[in-house]
Amino acid sequence: MLQIESLAKSYDGTPVFRDVTLALAAGEFVAMLGESGVGKSTLLNCIAGLDEADAGRVLLDGQPMLSLTEPQRAQLRREKLGFVFQAFHLLPQLSVAENIELPLRLLGRPDASRVLSLLAAVGLEGLGGRAPAQLSGGQLQRVALARALVHKPRLILADEPTGNLDPATAERMLDLLQAQVKAEGAACLLVTHSAAAAARADRRLQLTATGIAA
Repeated sequence: MLQIESLAKSYDGTPVFRDVTLALAAGEFVAMLGESGVGKSTLLNCIAGLDEADAGRVLLDGQPMLSLTEPQRAQLRREKLGFVFQAFHLLPQLSVAENIELPLRLLGRPDASRVLSLLAAVGLEGLGGRAPAQLSGGQLQRVALARALVHKPRLILADEPTGNLDPATAERMLDLLQAQVKAEGAACLLVTHSAAAAARADRRLQLTATGIAA
């Protein structure tokens, strides 16, 4: 589902990471750990084609992400990728339900029943009409997770998706994430500092400046 070969990234001549090689199979749930500042979020952005890698190759469901044009990358992201951003990136002018449904609308297949189902699954039933500004940080994180899952993507990139959640809610959200991965034959790369979240993964990897270690 995801294949990364010798990926490298620098800022102003300072390496963030180099020689990152990784493969995720369909149905696999993989956790990535690493010290703060080692480039975990940057790696996810490079995988998604939101940031330009300096070297290497990323294949998403067989498509060479880094060699595509930006419109082609955007279409591939819409169709195949679900991204849980650490900063949420919800649109303030849209309601909670509209934010969740946005990936489906971009694909031309809105589905209100799917949105309602996910609102219930993340414990936000009845809050679809609210604005993001009316929600707490933990609620916003759950909206971001629902948005990432709504279109049943082939690859889920989750950047600290439980960082604002209490332990019991975090467990429920991880249950939901893993259930969709298994049901849809998707793959998930989870970036986390949480030992409890990492323990749920099929594999645990460590990102360093010189690559990835199991």
